[in-house]
Amino acid sequence: MNTDELYIKRCIELARKALGKTYPNPMVGSVIVHNGKIIGEGYHHKAGENHAEINAINSVEHKELIPESTIYVSLEPCAHYGKTPPCALKIKELGFKKVVIGAMDSHDKVNGKGKKIIQDAGIEAISGILEKECIELNKRFFTYHEKKRPYIILKWAESGDGFLDKDFKPTAVSNTLVNQLVHQLRADEHAILVGTQTALNDNPSLTVRNAEGENPVRILIDFDLKVPENFNIYSKEAKTLVLNSIKEETKDNIQFIKIKKESFMPDLMNALYKEQIQSVIIEGGRFTLQQFIDAGLWDEAIVIKNESLKLENGTKAPEFSYTANKTENYRDNSVSFFTSK
Repeated sequence: MNTDELYIKRCIELARKALGKTYPNPMVGSVIVHNGKIIGEGYHHKAGENHAEINAINSVEHKELIPESTIYVSLEPCAHYGKTPPCALKIKELGFKKVVIGAMDSHDKVNGKGKKIIQDAGIEAISGILEKECIELNKRFFTYHEKKRPYIILKWAESGDGFLDKDFKPTAVSNTLVNQLVHQLRADEHAILVGTQTALNDNPSLTVRNAEGENPVRILIDFDLKVPENFNIYSKEAKTLVLNSIKEETKDNIQFIKIKKESFMPDLMNALYKEQIQSVIIEGGRFTLQQFIDAGLWDEAIVIKNESLKLENGTKAPEFSYTANKTENYRDNSVSFFTSK
């Protein structure tokens, strides 16, 4: 690893500290280096607050060193006025010696403009350092802006003989260790989706209980509004979107959005894009999961398997014939991670 890569790696580490908190902004980290020594560091904590570069600049004790320093940033500095002025202008104004960028920002408001402002000011700027890692860091943000849909993660737990439940009744498949992992996943993602059947069978709250973090937005696909409004998914704990074919209305934290059964997938993607949902975990029932699998609409899948548990009869696990990137063992459960090609 050369020194540029080393510092961008540090930017990524810093950026990660805000996982699940920066929405709708990307996670960004920044490091300022003078003569081979880090003199400032910062990251974007949450939307509306300072961007990473500004936090890094503010942390520099001896500001007079800035014109002889290099600023590293994991994502191209912004060029537009949002809740804060553009970072690219601040970099230009302070006259850094050099700027090193991890990934360029494909978001239409930036997209090369930040780098151009810096170069037009006569400052050396290079980009594409650890680019793959920097894009991976903001896979949700990039997918949302480039594909006009949220980043989609499928998740389910199955028994050794391939069932989701026993005799179609809710059954605990995963152990307490894995449940903690699942709650952390929920805290890291923006939204969580289930179908009618899962909501009726399990009456889930879909909130974060055994981990640190915010409750995700809950999404319920319930075409005929069969799920009673006294069910947990309608609780006041989190914003909830109910996609149905009957009504369009908003009351308190519940928003009913009308979509058509026949064009379910495209309608759903459009609705979630419009609601600015950047990532979603599909936790929901064999039927719902299978629809995403068959449509090839997923970015990651997490499959939990309890090998020693045999359920013999019940809801079959989805048909999913892909090879895992990695499998980890949590006591008697295995968790396999897949990425869509």
